[in-house]
Amino acid sequence: MPESKVRKQAKAKKQHRRAVEGTEQRSRTERIKGAPRPWVPYVFVPVFLLGVLWLVVWNLAGNSIPPMAAIGDWNVIIGLVLIVAGFSLMTLWK
Repeated sequence: MPESKVRKQAKAKKQHRRAVEGTEQRSRTERIKGAPRPWVPYVFVPVFLLGVLWLVVWNLAGNSIPPMAAIGDWNVIIGLVLIVAGFSLMTLWK
């Protein structure tokens, strides 16, 4: 059975609307995604490892190293901040 003109026009409008929305949505997601960031692993791995190393050195020999002994218990916060910064940088990796 043939379709009426009204149904054909409604179907064409719906297809056109989907096509337009699809291109707008793709361009929006492309803008959100942005370019890949190849530098991120080269930054977050050393920052994370530096935080872990800082805590290990503080726990093993912190009192024998004059700058660490002068800082005192703040060494724990410095190490944890470096670890958290490493994890935060990890979220930027695509």
